[in-house]
Amino acid sequence: AAVGSMLYFSNYATVTPTIGAMPGLKAFVAAVFGGIGSVPGAVIGGFIIGICESLIKGAGLTTFSDAFTFALLIVILAVKPTGLFGENLTEKV
Repeated sequence: AAVGSMLYFSNYATVTPTIGAMPGLKAFVAAVFGGIGSVPGAVIGGFIIGICESLIKGAGLTTFSDAFTFALLIVILAVKPTGLFGENLTEKV
């Protein structure tokens, strides 16, 4: 985490307490996208989100890259609520 934050903040001249809010939200979206409790799912979700955001920014739509991340989360939760690699757990009483 320390090395990652040093690499992330090397582009910024100042650091504020709220500067890590968007990367934290995107990490949460990646975990939900892949399936809560599935580490490989979170990794795959992060890769898919990163590739899609890069393609959107490459197309010149930089203002919509964050909106696409959350729209993708809404679509995945509507289609498959457990995520890509999530499992339906049956509760035994």
